[in-house]
Amino acid sequence: MGAGDVVDEFIARIGRMDLDGACELVTADVEYDNVPMGKNHGPEGIKDLLGPMVGAIDGLEFVVHRQVVEGDVVFNERTDRFVKDDLTIDLPVAGVFEVTDGKISLWRDYFDMAEINRLMTELAS
Repeated sequence: MGAGDVVDEFIARIGRMDLDGACELVTADVEYDNVPMGKNHGPEGIKDLLGPMVGAIDGLEFVVHRQVVEGDVVFNERTDRFVKDDLTIDLPVAGVFEVTDGKISLWRDYFDMAEINRLMTELAS
């Protein structure tokens, strides 16, 4: 699998809210950096951050609008769509991934922190 294929499968597994399956596609020392929020490391760091959110929603979809692959680096522009009950919230995101030996070693997402705060407030209500 090429770097783009690895990222596509990773995103698909997260969309199925299969964090364990998604983490099969990352290195043991993966750096997961939500730029406005800070870094987490390793598969457990990803699960620790995303697990509570995934547990609080009914659905999740990463809608990729554009993706560019250059060697082992993948850039994408996407909308992360969160669904809970009748509520759908879209979060615009720019992502950067590095793939090492067929696994994601860096996942960095850029987004507006005000939007994530609004998202969390709406999902909590």
